[in-house]
Amino acid sequence: MSQDPELPKPTLKERFERLMARYGRVVLPVYFGIFALTLLGFALAIQAGFEVDSAAAGAGTWAAAYVATKVTQPLRIAATLLLTPLVANVISKLRRTSEPPA
Repeated sequence: MSQDPELPKPTLKERFERLMARYGRVVLPVYFGIFALTLLGFALAIQAGFEVDSAAAGAGTWAAAYVATKVTQPLRIAATLLLTPLVANVISKLRRTSEPPA
């Protein structure tokens, strides 16, 4: 019996590039939507009193929120990888139901 050597798992960047090739127009709005929600969420949390212990803490709410958002980038990319096919599916179904019957 010959065993095939396991192929290395694709990197996050490679998976993101494949997603871009497959879903095109849907990937970037999903990614930037997650980015905007994360940035806004951090800004609101900081305004509500969440303490940020970083160099950007003294630079203002939006700067600290941006730094916190950049720290979460790998998680946001993973969320984009998971959510994009679902969003594309929903958009596809909505387009089919909005077409008039022939």
